[in-house]
Amino acid sequence: MYVLDTNTLIYFFRGDGRVAERLLAASPADIALPAVVVYELETGIAKSLDSVKRRSQLDQLLQLVSVLPFGVEEAKAAGVLRARLESEGTPIGPMDTLIAGTALAHRGVLVTRNVREFGRVPGLAVEDWYA
Repeated sequence: MYVLDTNTLIYFFRGDGRVAERLLAASPADIALPAVVVYELETGIAKSLDSVKRRSQLDQLLQLVSVLPFGVEEAKAAGVLRARLESEGTPIGPMDTLIAGTALAHRGVLVTRNVREFGRVPGLAVEDWYA
């Protein structure tokens, strides 16, 4: 399963890079969004000057792919991850920790442009579909 990060979806909606090509080549059944990513996108839409277009894009996508909850298993994975990265002196941002925890809990491949940050997460498979 491919778990999409927020920046990947922003590039998809804008038509940047090769994200659309890669995403459209994948089966919708193999694509998932963490609930945290939906939250970040909803925040962006609420702030957007072009919210009608962005709302339509997100609503269409949500009809095709699954949304991964942030429940107990995701919280456990994120909590262990945060503690580990902090103890190693290599923490990542709080929302990124929740996204990574979700991807780990579901054994997914995280698709992100932020390979440098997520690359510090032990056991997390990461791909960049931009290039």
